[in-house]
Amino acid sequence: MVQGSRQWHERLPFALLGYRIIVRTLVGATPYLLVYGTKAVIPAEVEIPSLRIVAEAEIDDDEWVKTRLEQLSLIDEKRLAAVCHGQLYQKRMARAYNKKVRPRKFEVGQMVLKRILPHQAKAKVKRYYV
Repeated sequence: MVQGSRQWHERLPFALLGYRIIVRTLVGATPYLLVYGTKAVIPAEVEIPSLRIVAEAEIDDDEWVKTRLEQLSLIDEKRLAAVCHGQLYQKRMARAYNKKVRPRKFEVGQMVLKRILPHQAKAKVKRYYV
């Protein structure tokens, strides 16, 4: 176990692996899958083989290469599906956000409140006429 923040570099590979193999809601796939066209093999699967690892170990090299090329040929379709999934997700999020927004109409001469946030020059609230 890493003690303190001085040894962050020892944890970085594990954090990156976790980031790359978790399914992203926006695209509906893992970053690893979109880059390499196959699911990632986690370190635990190397020590305790899963059914997928055992099946890949039993096939000969020619068949493995053929399977891998088929996976790589389908990667463009997976990426396109991820883009479509992302667009649908953005539409759903926009629709949910827009349900909560109340449209307001301002007329000339009506007073409005302008808020100047603290990170700006002067943190004041001023009233302006439109």
